[in-house]
Amino acid sequence: MGTAYTPGLRVSSRTTIEKLRRLPLKGTVLVREGDIVTPQTVIARTELPGLMQTIKVAERMGIEAGDVAGALKVKIGDIIKKDEIIAETKGLFGKFFRSEFRSPFAGKVELISPATGHVGVREAATPVEKDAYIRGTIAKVLPGEGVVVRCEGALVQGIFGVGGERLGEIVVVTDGPDKPITDATLTAAHAGKIVVGGSNVSGAALRKAAQLGIIGIVCGGVVDRELMDYLAEALKQPGYDIGVAITGQEPIAFTLMVTEGFGTIDMAKRTFQLFQSLQGKTASINGATQIRAGVIRPEVVVPLADNPTATTGGEDAAEGGQLILGTPIRVIREPYFGILGSVTGLPEKLQKVESETMVRVLEAKLEDGRTVTVPRANVEIIETV
Repeated sequence: MGTAYTPGLRVSSRTTIEKLRRLPLKGTVLVREGDIVTPQTVIARTELPGLMQTIKVAERMGIEAGDVAGALKVKIGDIIKKDEIIAETKGLFGKFFRSEFRSPFAGKVELISPATGHVGVREAATPVEKDAYIRGTIAKVLPGEGVVVRCEGALVQGIFGVGGERLGEIVVVTDGPDKPITDATLTAAHAGKIVVGGSNVSGAALRKAAQLGIIGIVCGGVVDRELMDYLAEALKQPGYDIGVAITGQEPIAFTLMVTEGFGTIDMAKRTFQLFQSLQGKTASINGATQIRAGVIRPEVVVPLADNPTATTGGEDAAEGGQLILGTPIRVIREPYFGILGSVTGLPEKLQKVESETMVRVLEAKLEDGRTVTVPRANVEIIETV
């Protein structure tokens, strides 16, 4: 019988974790290989060039383009302030009907066009800093680009998330993996925390979490309509829909990660027990999700206090796993999206699916008792170590 490999969803109490921290464009790396860093440590810094603003001096002053050069009081390379006089006509006899023009922008003069009479002003650059995200050791430096941070710790990957990188203490707020997070579950004591629940988080709970200042929510599932309604309100975008390419950039008050899928789905028992064992520990959470090429998983990372600089042990969190009989899986496409099961068969021959394409499939027994055949590309391994 043939074997196959598929991306895995990691749930690990102890593994080696490596995170690539890269600037959006070339800059300066501020740490060295072997340095110990905290999540807040700035590891690299750069500047995003400011916008180029075009000032139509000729039109604004009512003069010919060829006369702009004689009226300008600035030159290429000059730094100007907003409302600073940058052009002035002499007027009649040098003093009557004199006209002046003040810049509507601050920045650096980069362009003066004698053909159009326009002046290009580059606004100030925006500083960009990249932090380490997790506590650990700098395992590799990418000159001018960023670093790889390594630590040994607990890692829980989810199936979907929204919201960016945050740091907080883990608090389990339900007494079982089958219990939902409701608005009554959350209190002011959870402000600044990453709250972990069971089967679901309600729309009312999402709104209350934002009001209380909770920075992270982890649960088994979420009703997609309730999540989209919350995001539409929070982002003031009626009809907002969850992006199909990548999430994680939503400017919302907290980060949400669901471990099982959309709907009300009990969190896997082992995952819930792992979070219980991590209660009170500081974790990094990131909701960024990408299902297509270049898979990105939402995650919670908890570096171990006893060994922040470990360089061996465990497996790379991005590695996939081997499909064999009995392998625990999760289906990541409709009509069985989010349902857990185990592999019962791995047919070697290609089979035709609804799209009329020939693909490799697997047979699985789902946790609800059904036996189904699905494309191997439509499942992920549930890896527990």
